[in-house]
Amino acid sequence: MNFIEEPISFNCEQETLAGILVKPDRPASIGLIVIVGGPQYRAGSHRQFVLLTRALAAAGIAALRFDYRGMGDSTGEARGFDSVTSDIGAAIDAMQNHLPCIKTVALWGLCDGASAALLYCDKTKDRRVRGLCLLNPWVRSEASLARANVKHYYTRRLRQKEFWIKLFSGQVARAAVTGLWRNVRLMGSIGTTTVVRREFTFQQQMARGWRDFDGVIQLLLSDEDYTAKEFLEFSKFDPAWAGLLSDGKVARHDFCGTDHTFSDAASRSRAEELTVEWLQKHIAG
Repeated sequence: MNFIEEPISFNCEQETLAGILVKPDRPASIGLIVIVGGPQYRAGSHRQFVLLTRALAAAGIAALRFDYRGMGDSTGEARGFDSVTSDIGAAIDAMQNHLPCIKTVALWGLCDGASAALLYCDKTKDRRVRGLCLLNPWVRSEASLARANVKHYYTRRLRQKEFWIKLFSGQVARAAVTGLWRNVRLMGSIGTTTVVRREFTFQQQMARGWRDFDGVIQLLLSDEDYTAKEFLEFSKFDPAWAGLLSDGKVARHDFCGTDHTFSDAASRSRAEELTVEWLQKHIAG
């Protein structure tokens, strides 16, 4: 299907946001909003978001990629992924203003863009959002990083003959062993707390957004990415995430030999295909 790319600008709390709206000739009633991971602008790493939105438009699905306040061509102060709820809401409004045929949207986010999408749903309960496509979600904490390091780095190193040869010959610095011990101690703190907190952590807010969301979720995970490994470890041990990945509304796809940003052509194209197929199935439903 033919499409055009239209530069647009729209307001968000007295600032001006810049975006590119990719419009097919006959857009479907659902559109897609790309939630960027930070800090970066709307094109994405290796033009990932440009290629994604064009693939969607060629399949008849309008898509918007945009800059948060303080990033790229948007005005205002730069902010973190946990403070862009207003930006996402403004982007949804802008898409519907430019394309009144769009009745519902899906949010597509990589890394802390995925986290921002879940936080948006948790904070707003926006009924216009009927789908979430989440790639390698960000749940970083000291404990989760430690568990991922122990399981996926130190365990592998301990199985290597060369490691033990260097250890007993004094070639492995004491700091390396100390680092392992520190990670083992930290990993035990997942799912526990020593201080009573009145506020939920951002990871707990993400889990609540996921649990309460009554639309459909597609989860894409790279097996060569520590952010994805950390997410899987965190979701296994943190009580707030219990059972969420096995929920019937979740379609999960694991990518073998793929890095954090799906940078090779094959994995990037596969992610695009899965997104299109998932949205088309959702539209049909």
